[in-house]
Amino acid sequence: MTQASRRRFITHTLAGATSLALPAPALHAQSRPVLKAGDQKGGLRALLEAAGSLEGLSYDIQWSEFPAAAPLAEALNAEAVDSGPIGDAPLIFALAAGTRVKAIGANRSDAYGTAVLVRPDSQLKTAADLKGKSIATNRGSIGHYITLKAITTAGLKPEDVNLRFLAPADAKLALTQASVDAWATWEPYTALAETSGHARVLASGRGLLPGLSYLAATDAAIAAKRPVLQDFLQRVVRAQRWSYRNVDAFSATLARIIGIPADAAKLQFERRQQKWVAIDARVIADQQGTADFYSQVGLIKQPLDVRSTFDLSFSANG
Repeated sequence: MTQASRRRFITHTLAGATSLALPAPALHAQSRPVLKAGDQKGGLRALLEAAGSLEGLSYDIQWSEFPAAAPLAEALNAEAVDSGPIGDAPLIFALAAGTRVKAIGANRSDAYGTAVLVRPDSQLKTAADLKGKSIATNRGSIGHYITLKAITTAGLKPEDVNLRFLAPADAKLALTQASVDAWATWEPYTALAETSGHARVLASGRGLLPGLSYLAATDAAIAAKRPVLQDFLQRVVRAQRWSYRNVDAFSATLARIIGIPADAAKLQFERRQQKWVAIDARVIADQQGTADFYSQVGLIKQPLDVRSTFDLSFSANG
């Protein structure tokens, strides 16, 4: 995709994205910095809002919401957003495509909710049963990664399955209508499918994935808005600590903002057990392992040294 086509894509995407500029007095609109924050299905904004972490800002936030990591990555690449949450696998995919972005904060979580789902009545029992079957997921997403990791661990090859690249809403519909055999996705889609009775987990990411995700920022934003990004990261870290002390309150806010039932919101939140961690040697090694796997299965053309894709100057000690 050329830079021009990327920008056309982003213009179209943002036209349908949910945007929210946090209130600021009109008289100060020109003097306050603006952070263009991307989000995936409202999860980050829900966290900050529930914890009261958006109070007392010295800058304004303009939110843009995306259904998955791929369009968020495109927005980062076009500098339509400054920063956003993204999983380890889609970040690698974006970096390999030339996106000028770095991880400025890292967190680990239980990877169970990153999973390959099947219909409740499916005869498929293990990842090995996916041979010759069709699986819906987003190209370059963490769902794409869990698909390949699950089948290769089971002794299959990437060409042994038929991947259909669909957005989450379309993939869910394809599964429920039996036009695909499986759907590889992530939270909150996994919890929503489980609690609604539309799917069950065939293969989870637990034991297969390192459970890493990041707050990423563009090189341009890091250069121009470093204090804003540092403050934003620390607010996210503090909000997450608050959320695990206030599970019910946060789950209710999460359900309201992202528009899913409260039981699904609580399930996906409680089992993820996210924790912000230092970007240390273990994080970098795990990220390198993911990049190496993507190279081995041919999803990125050249091996990627991930060390330069982290900015270690930011502190997650909120």
